[in-house]
Amino acid sequence: MDTLIRQANASPAPATPPQRARRRNLARLLGRGLETHIALPLFALLLVLALWLATFHVIRTEERAVREAAREATRELVDTYEAQLARSLSAIDQTLRVVQYAVAMNGADAALGTMSAKGLLPPGLVFRVAITNDAGRIVASNPPEHAGTDASRDSWFTFHRDHRGNAPYVSQAVGQHEPHVVFSRRINHANGRFAGVATVAVDPAFFTSSYEYSRQGQRGMLGMAGSDGVVRALRIGDTVSWGQRMASDEPDTIVLAASAPDGELRYRSMRPLSGFPLVTMVGLSESEQMAPFRQQRRTWLLAASGITALLAVVVLLVSVWSWQLAKSRRRERLAQETYAAASEASLDAFFVLRTVPGLGGKAADFVIETTNSRAEELTGLTKHRMQGLSMTRLLPAHLGGGIFEDLSAVATDGTAREAEWLAQQPPPRPDRWLHRQMVPVEGGVVAIVRDITERKLTEQRIRHLAHHDDLTGLPNRSLLRDRLGQAIRDAQRKGGSVGLAFIDLDGFKLINDGLGHNAGDELLKVVGARMGRCLRRNDTLARFGGDEFVILLPDLSGDPMAITPLLEKVRQAVTEPVEVEGQEVQVSCSMGVVLYPRDGVDANTLMMNADAAMYRAKENKDSFQFYASEMNACVEEKLVLLEGLRSALDACIIHRDRPQDCQFQLLYQPKVDLRTGVIFGVEALIRWNHPEHGLISPLRFIGLAEESGLIVPLGEWVVRTACAQAMAWRAAGLPPLVVSVNVSARQFEEKRLVERIAGALRDTGLPPEALEVEVTESSIMRDLARAVEKMREIEAMGVSLSIDDFGTGYSSLSALKSFPISRLKIDKSFVSDLADNLDDQAIAMAVISLGHKLNLRVIAEGVETEQQRDFLRANDCDEMQGYLFSRPVPADHITAMLATASDPGMLAPDGGAGAMLVPAAQLA
Repeated sequence: MDTLIRQANASPAPATPPQRARRRNLARLLGRGLETHIALPLFALLLVLALWLATFHVIRTEERAVREAAREATRELVDTYEAQLARSLSAIDQTLRVVQYAVAMNGADAALGTMSAKGLLPPGLVFRVAITNDAGRIVASNPPEHAGTDASRDSWFTFHRDHRGNAPYVSQAVGQHEPHVVFSRRINHANGRFAGVATVAVDPAFFTSSYEYSRQGQRGMLGMAGSDGVVRALRIGDTVSWGQRMASDEPDTIVLAASAPDGELRYRSMRPLSGFPLVTMVGLSESEQMAPFRQQRRTWLLAASGITALLAVVVLLVSVWSWQLAKSRRRERLAQETYAAASEASLDAFFVLRTVPGLGGKAADFVIETTNSRAEELTGLTKHRMQGLSMTRLLPAHLGGGIFEDLSAVATDGTAREAEWLAQQPPPRPDRWLHRQMVPVEGGVVAIVRDITERKLTEQRIRHLAHHDDLTGLPNRSLLRDRLGQAIRDAQRKGGSVGLAFIDLDGFKLINDGLGHNAGDELLKVVGARMGRCLRRNDTLARFGGDEFVILLPDLSGDPMAITPLLEKVRQAVTEPVEVEGQEVQVSCSMGVVLYPRDGVDANTLMMNADAAMYRAKENKDSFQFYASEMNACVEEKLVLLEGLRSALDACIIHRDRPQDCQFQLLYQPKVDLRTGVIFGVEALIRWNHPEHGLISPLRFIGLAEESGLIVPLGEWVVRTACAQAMAWRAAGLPPLVVSVNVSARQFEEKRLVERIAGALRDTGLPPEALEVEVTESSIMRDLARAVEKMREIEAMGVSLSIDDFGTGYSSLSALKSFPISRLKIDKSFVSDLADNLDDQAIAMAVISLGHKLNLRVIAEGVETEQQRDFLRANDCDEMQGYLFSRPVPADHITAMLATASDPGMLAPDGGAGAMLVPAAQLA
């Protein structure tokens, strides 16, 4: 220790002359380096280097962003153009299919005329529809000027002639003055042989008409090419061309390459079109897409150059003149004037604040030194009143939104800050969204405030529209899937369950078609609001599309019975009557219900299984059905059955002259007069003899026909077949019968029902009085005024009408007396327990009495026992049909009955010849 003290107290050794010289040189160099004319240029050089590095970094970043934006624009363009082409091609293909069907139904010569009468032909100015026979001659066209042209050597004709498939064909663009692309499908004879070709010719420019200069510029590319690489239509700017051969790119990729035919460098993408041998092609000119960036790059480079030059000038001036104090004051004054002018012209509110220091070096408050006019509007105070005002007095706590804390932080660390906040306003002024930016300055802070309320409201509207249905305001399927995924994740984490109910409205289409789309929209809004009121706060009701809704039920226990009361509450709410367009209507709903994880562990599986359960519930209507594993098989079976139904119906309609090829057959159940025992008529009942499944009950396929719309052609086949059979009995010399046919609700509402019945009578030659049309009570009441009008048209032809299943609907007596009918039919549900059930007896007697009071005949269906027959006869029922006398039988059995009853030895009790008597054992 003593040694250290002695060393510290000892005098330093004198420096040698070389050391002193080195120290003097170093001090001199440092002193010169600290002089303004040296230090300032070095510092400026560092600033310039940083400026140019930042400029080049911004340029590179912006270039990458612009190129990515160009690729994204190309991707969006190919999505949009693909969707447009898909819609256009779907419409063209639908026209081709309708032409095929029209040719099958009406022949090649009359097909286009029939389609034109029904409004099914597309505009002739754009689409040229033609039918070519098997020899290549155009036999019909729209417009008609092309009829008779020889097309046997055209590519589309030879393709379909040599290929038996039903695939569509798209030709290359042909013609110079009137170029066109031909879309075609093969037409077959009934035996499958080639019968000709249906074509739709379209100008290539039609497929590029969606070209938008605002999106694609002057040198963008929009086109469609075949899978053979030959362009069908191509538009670049104002030029439309075709016939070029284009190299194919990888589908759904964005490439930057030179494009034919002009060699322009473009961002290009291609995508195959589903169902057609076509590829969409889009392209955006690289030079046009990058032009704004390159202009901006020039601006940045010029700005950097200007800043560099300015900095060099400033440094030079500072180095030469050392900046005099007067000039500094003048520059300060000019800066203040510039700030004042700029701030007054700005839409933002400016507050120049001086920091009031407090203890510990922190800011205790801020005093306003100056503001602009926008600040006056924002605060409601004048500049004079705000000048010198402290921020704690200007912004109370309820308006501050953390402003004072940000000001203190900026004044302390010198880092600029910005934020958004909702500023509460005293009533009645609405609250406003504001954006603030705090910039530190010497001795204080500059606060810049902007009103962004309109932008916030717009963002909220955009977010709402993106996730909600426009009509009902309910969440759409996108938001539903997000919430379903979140509910599944929560259930996985907590070990809980999630419920999902897929809802389809029963009878909505009839209301939408009958009363119009406005009524349908109003009904959807009312029903959606009702269902929403039945749910819990954390449940979600979404509109899936059309008349389909989905209910998401998170946080469940997993017991299906726990949600049954809620589902029943929803079902009852839907079934309550709704008044739309001045008319009271009523719908029901069918619900398919699934539970996670029992019925699926992901959103897609749950939605698919809920849909399958809903279709099972559709079989009973107005019910809900929990999912079971066999339901998917039932749905598949239903689709197979529907396809078989369509094929069987086509065979029956096309091959009318070969009844053995028709899988449908009509059975006939006799109708008997209870007083005389005379068979006065028969009811035609359809059956389906499936080649694989055997005899299929109408209960299985009539509902499918109703849903798919096939009930209309199927019903027409029934009417025509029944009329032809009745006429055949008459032609054979057998006693005349009245044949009854049932008309479903869908048939009854079809506009051409009266025309179809008249056509069947005209073509078969059957007298109108030999036909009776049976309509159900509920189908009449859907639109009472229109139903009565249609019934009067049928009555005017001489065809009689009867109400089937009377008592099961909801018609009023005042409506019943206006119906032009001749017969009431007591539903078999009231007849089955007639011998023992007093309620059914009372209903039957009431219907009989009511019918007689209205001068109508009353017939009971489903009579199977002698007790039922005796009761009906004792209570003056006029007629009956049922198993007691005969099941539905083929036409030859009825022929045998009529032949036996026509025997002179079997006369009616009154001795009339040709009477048809029921065997005594059945009516004794």
